[in-house]
Amino acid sequence: MAFMKRQEVPKSWPTHRKGTAYVVRANSNMNNGIPVLVLLRDILGIAQNRKEVKKAIHEKLILINAKPIVDDRNSVLLFDTLTIVPSKKNYRIVLNEKGKFSLNEIKESESLKKVAKVVNKRILKGKRIQLNLSDGRNYLSDVKCNTGDSVVVNLKDKKIEKCLELKEKANAFVFAGKHSGIEGIIEKLKLERKMAKLKIKNGEVNVLIKHLMVVE
Repeated sequence: MAFMKRQEVPKSWPTHRKGTAYVVRANSNMNNGIPVLVLLRDILGIAQNRKEVKKAIHEKLILINAKPIVDDRNSVLLFDTLTIVPSKKNYRIVLNEKGKFSLNEIKESESLKKVAKVVNKRILKGKRIQLNLSDGRNYLSDVKCNTGDSVVVNLKDKKIEKCLELKEKANAFVFAGKHSGIEGIIEKLKLERKMAKLKIKNGEVNVLIKHLMVVE
Protein backbone atom coordinates (compact mmCIF):
# COMPACT_ATOMS: atom_id res chain seq x y z
CA MET A 1 0.00 0.00 0.00
CA ALA A 2 1.20 3.53 -0.81
CA PHE A 3 -0.37 4.99 2.33
CA MET A 4 -0.78 4.15 5.99
CA LYS A 5 -2.94 5.43 8.81
CA ARG A 6 -1.50 8.47 10.57
CA GLN A 7 -1.49 6.59 13.89
CA GLU A 8 0.87 4.01 12.34
CA VAL A 9 3.58 6.58 11.52
CA PRO A 10 6.96 5.72 13.15
CA LYS A 11 7.73 7.81 16.23
CA SER A 12 10.85 9.16 14.52
CA TRP A 13 8.76 11.01 11.91
CA PRO A 14 8.01 14.61 12.97
CA THR A 15 4.41 14.48 11.78
CA HIS A 16 1.36 15.55 13.75
CA ARG A 17 -0.75 12.74 15.16
CA LYS A 18 -3.86 14.64 14.16
CA GLY A 19 -4.68 15.65 10.60
CA THR A 20 -5.57 13.77 7.43
CA ALA A 21 -6.36 10.11 8.01
CA TYR A 22 -3.52 8.78 5.84
CA VAL A 23 0.17 9.51 5.34
CA VAL A 24 2.43 8.38 2.49
CA ARG A 25 4.29 5.15 3.21
CA ALA A 26 8.05 4.93 2.57
CA ASN A 27 8.86 2.41 -0.18
CA SER A 28 11.73 0.91 1.86
CA ASN A 29 13.43 1.12 5.28
CA MET A 30 10.12 2.01 6.88
CA ASN A 31 11.43 2.22 10.45
CA ASN A 32 14.89 3.60 9.70
CA GLY A 33 14.08 6.34 7.22
CA ILE A 34 11.57 8.97 6.19
CA PRO A 35 10.00 9.65 2.74
CA VAL A 36 11.34 12.54 0.67
CA LEU A 37 7.79 13.88 0.43
CA VAL A 38 7.56 14.31 4.21
CA LEU A 39 10.98 16.00 4.34
CA LEU A 40 10.21 18.54 1.63
CA ARG A 41 6.61 19.30 2.47
CA ASP A 42 6.30 18.85 6.22
CA ILE A 43 9.81 19.62 7.55
CA LEU A 44 11.42 22.07 5.11
CA GLY A 45 8.11 23.49 3.90
CA ILE A 46 9.45 24.17 0.39
CA ALA A 47 6.50 22.41 -1.24
CA GLN A 48 2.84 22.87 -0.44
CA ASN A 49 1.62 19.55 -1.77
CA ARG A 50 2.64 16.25 -3.31
CA LYS A 51 2.16 17.54 -6.85
CA GLU A 52 4.89 20.15 -6.35
CA VAL A 53 7.27 17.55 -4.91
CA LYS A 54 6.69 15.19 -7.85
CA LYS A 55 7.33 18.05 -10.30
CA ALA A 56 10.65 18.89 -8.61
CA ILE A 57 11.69 15.23 -8.68
CA HIS A 58 10.75 14.90 -12.36
CA GLU A 59 12.92 17.93 -13.17
CA LYS A 60 15.81 16.38 -11.16
CA LEU A 61 15.92 19.28 -8.72
CA ILE A 62 16.18 17.04 -5.64
CA LEU A 63 19.32 15.03 -4.91
CA ILE A 64 19.84 12.43 -2.21
CA ASN A 65 23.48 11.55 -1.58
CA ALA A 66 24.43 13.51 -4.72
CA LYS A 67 22.07 11.53 -6.98
CA PRO A 68 18.65 12.50 -8.41
CA ILE A 69 15.74 10.57 -6.94
CA VAL A 70 12.83 9.09 -8.89
CA ASP A 71 10.08 8.59 -6.31
CA ASP A 72 8.67 10.88 -3.62
CA ARG A 73 8.30 7.81 -1.40
CA ASN A 74 12.05 7.12 -1.47
CA SER A 75 13.26 6.62 2.08
CA VAL A 76 15.96 9.01 3.31
CA LEU A 77 18.15 7.52 6.06
CA LEU A 78 20.14 8.87 8.97
CA PHE A 79 23.10 11.04 7.85
CA ASP A 80 21.98 10.97 4.20
CA THR A 81 22.43 14.29 2.40
CA LEU A 82 19.68 16.25 0.69
CA THR A 83 20.43 18.85 -1.99
CA ILE A 84 17.92 21.37 -3.35
CA VAL A 85 19.40 22.25 -6.76
CA PRO A 86 17.66 25.63 -7.45
CA SER A 87 18.57 27.13 -4.07
CA LYS A 88 21.96 25.37 -3.88
CA LYS A 89 21.15 24.42 -0.30
CA ASN A 90 22.36 21.19 1.27
CA TYR A 91 21.12 19.39 4.36
CA ARG A 92 22.04 16.36 6.43
CA ILE A 93 19.32 14.15 7.88
CA VAL A 94 19.81 13.76 11.63
CA LEU A 95 17.85 12.79 14.73
CA ASN A 96 17.19 15.48 17.30
CA GLU A 97 17.31 14.83 21.05
CA LYS A 98 13.65 13.84 20.98
CA GLY A 99 14.49 11.06 18.52
CA LYS A 100 12.74 12.81 15.62
CA PHE A 101 14.17 13.21 12.15
CA SER A 102 15.32 16.75 11.37
CA LEU A 103 17.60 18.56 8.93
CA ASN A 104 20.86 20.42 9.50
CA GLU A 105 22.02 22.77 6.76
CA ILE A 106 25.57 21.95 5.64
CA LYS A 107 28.17 23.17 3.14
CA GLU A 108 28.26 21.79 -0.40
CA SER A 109 31.56 20.02 0.31
CA GLU A 110 30.00 18.24 3.28
CA SER A 111 27.10 17.01 1.14
CA LEU A 112 29.50 14.74 -0.75
CA LYS A 113 30.40 12.74 2.36
CA LYS A 114 28.47 10.52 4.72
CA VAL A 115 29.17 8.47 7.84
CA ALA A 116 27.74 4.94 8.11
CA LYS A 117 28.24 2.06 10.52
CA VAL A 118 29.90 -1.20 9.51
CA VAL A 119 27.35 -3.93 10.32
CA ASN A 120 29.14 -6.83 8.64
CA LYS A 121 32.50 -7.68 7.08
CA ARG A 122 33.10 -10.37 4.48
CA ILE A 123 36.21 -11.74 2.81
CA LEU A 124 35.57 -12.54 -0.84
CA LYS A 125 37.59 -14.42 -3.42
CA GLY A 126 41.06 -13.03 -3.90
CA LYS A 127 41.04 -11.89 -0.25
CA ARG A 128 39.02 -8.82 -1.17
CA ILE A 129 37.22 -7.29 1.78
CA GLN A 130 33.60 -6.22 1.52
CA LEU A 131 32.16 -3.89 4.17
CA ASN A 132 28.38 -3.94 4.58
CA LEU A 133 27.03 -0.68 5.96
CA SER A 134 24.04 0.35 8.04
CA ASP A 135 22.44 2.19 5.12
CA GLY A 136 22.33 -0.99 3.01
CA ARG A 137 25.32 -0.13 0.84
CA ASN A 138 28.25 -2.51 0.34
CA TYR A 139 31.80 -1.49 -0.55
CA LEU A 140 34.96 -3.30 -1.53
CA SER A 141 37.70 -1.51 0.36
CA ASP A 142 41.33 -1.77 1.43
CA VAL A 143 40.63 0.46 4.43
CA LYS A 144 41.14 -1.54 7.63
CA CYS A 145 37.87 -1.56 9.54
CA ASN A 146 35.92 -3.90 11.80
CA THR A 147 32.26 -4.57 12.45
CA GLY A 148 30.99 -1.90 14.84
CA ASP A 149 33.33 0.77 13.49
CA SER A 150 32.07 3.52 11.20
CA VAL A 151 33.37 4.72 7.84
CA VAL A 152 33.38 8.03 5.99
CA VAL A 153 32.05 7.47 2.47
CA ASN A 154 32.89 9.77 -0.43
CA LEU A 155 29.56 9.86 -2.26
CA LYS A 156 31.02 11.35 -5.42
CA ASP A 157 33.81 8.79 -5.86
CA LYS A 158 31.78 5.99 -4.23
CA LYS A 159 34.72 5.06 -2.05
CA ILE A 160 35.43 4.70 1.66
CA GLU A 161 37.83 7.43 2.72
CA LYS A 162 38.62 6.35 6.27
CA CYS A 163 37.58 4.26 9.25
CA LEU A 164 36.28 5.68 12.52
CA GLU A 165 37.19 3.11 15.16
CA LEU A 166 34.81 2.11 17.92
CA LYS A 167 36.96 2.89 20.95
CA GLU A 168 37.06 4.88 24.15
CA LYS A 169 37.30 8.67 23.69
CA ALA A 170 35.62 8.42 20.27
CA ASN A 171 32.67 10.65 19.40
CA ALA A 172 29.48 8.65 19.11
CA PHE A 173 25.85 9.14 18.19
CA VAL A 174 22.90 7.16 19.56
CA PHE A 175 20.55 6.28 16.69
CA ALA A 176 18.13 3.90 18.44
CA GLY A 177 16.65 3.13 21.85
CA LYS A 178 15.42 5.48 24.57
CA HIS A 179 18.48 7.73 24.24
CA SER A 180 18.07 8.13 20.48
CA GLY A 181 19.35 11.46 19.16
CA ILE A 182 22.00 11.98 21.85
CA GLU A 183 25.65 12.56 20.98
CA GLY A 184 28.62 12.23 23.31
CA ILE A 185 32.03 10.72 23.95
CA ILE A 186 32.57 7.04 24.68
CA GLU A 187 33.91 6.97 28.22
CA LYS A 188 34.05 3.21 28.62
CA LEU A 189 33.33 0.14 26.51
CA LYS A 190 31.88 -2.87 28.32
CA LEU A 191 32.28 -5.43 25.56
CA GLU A 192 31.25 -8.39 27.71
CA ARG A 193 27.90 -6.70 28.36
CA LYS A 194 27.71 -5.19 24.86
CA MET A 195 27.31 -1.78 26.50
CA ALA A 196 29.07 1.57 26.39
CA LYS A 197 29.15 4.41 28.88
CA LEU A 198 28.63 7.67 27.03
CA LYS A 199 29.57 11.06 28.45
CA ILE A 200 27.00 13.64 27.39
CA LYS A 201 26.49 17.31 28.23
CA ASN A 202 24.14 16.52 31.13
CA GLY A 203 26.06 13.60 32.63
CA GLU A 204 26.44 9.99 31.57
CA VAL A 205 24.24 7.30 30.02
CA ASN A 206 24.68 3.59 29.36
CA VAL A 207 23.84 2.58 25.81
CA LEU A 208 23.82 -0.70 23.91
CA ILE A 209 26.76 -0.75 21.51
CA LYS A 210 24.41 -1.84 18.70
CA HIS A 211 22.60 1.50 19.15
CA LEU A 212 25.82 3.52 18.80
CA MET A 213 27.51 4.91 15.71
CA VAL A 214 30.98 6.44 15.83
CA VAL A 215 31.03 9.88 14.17
CA GLU A 216 33.67 12.47 13.37
